[in-house]
Amino acid sequence: MPLGLDLLLWLGPRVSVSKLIQPVLEEMTRLAPTNGLSTSDISAMLDMYRALLERFNLLIIVRTLPVGISSLMSGRMPAVSPLGAPFILQVTSAGQLFGLFLLLTLIGWMLGGLYFYGVAGLVVSKPLTDALPTAAHAVIQTILYSLIWVILLWSVGLPALFMVYLTFAINALLGQGLLLFLAFISLWLLVPLFFSPHGIYLRRQNALASFLGGFRLTRFTLPGSSFFVLAVILVGVGLNLLWAVPAEDSWFALVGLLGHAFITTALLASSFVYYQDMSVWLQTALERLRSSLPTQKA
Repeated sequence: MPLGLDLLLWLGPRVSVSKLIQPVLEEMTRLAPTNGLSTSDISAMLDMYRALLERFNLLIIVRTLPVGISSLMSGRMPAVSPLGAPFILQVTSAGQLFGLFLLLTLIGWMLGGLYFYGVAGLVVSKPLTDALPTAAHAVIQTILYSLIWVILLWSVGLPALFMVYLTFAINALLGQGLLLFLAFISLWLLVPLFFSPHGIYLRRQNALASFLGGFRLTRFTLPGSSFFVLAVILVGVGLNLLWAVPAEDSWFALVGLLGHAFITTALLASSFVYYQDMSVWLQTALERLRSSLPTQKA
């Protein structure tokens, strides 16, 4: 599935929003001199935006986070391929953009749920419950889990960004301190959030129970879980630099796509194995603790 998504983004058509955004850029050009920007600054800014629009492909929305199909080309956004310039489909209205955004996001959630479900079913020999979830259960709970993330981003992320902006407006040093504090909190939450979807595919949990289960697991397995997540990130990000070496218009880039698909799927599989082992260990430890409590009271 990662290879298929990368091939679509590399060799397939590109859904562009350049015609829709072009009037906005022209309006920025008209208003820029009134804001004290020089001609060179305006030209550099417009060149940067045009280069980004030339590469932007709306299909990258299919690569959803945190549950989704891993993709190398979603970050590179190739403008050409060995087949030449891609066929370009233009989005011409805000209604089309909104509709495609919702449709591609939903497709990404569904494919991501099937991807996680498939990897979990292949690498886990003995489920943590009597039966592994069905594909339908995995997809539905993945969508609900992703909606939890959307709600959290809107209810927590936007107020946090507004607070940072307001603090910087008051005092730059105070704003930097708040930004550093929020970054520390984000790093502290990274480990439990990394394991928060795994309960859907291994324990047949619903989205909310799985989300909370990630925090419960890491509460008792630190710092081992932190080192595991750090190793996964370093291996994944480090090798992505290697896979991205071939030029996007060379067939050698296919080697990078194959390597990326193999490594990222292997890392996902290892996270399921680690989650299962730690869950069994935690359950055994808690049962031994409960059985020892009456003896201690006696």
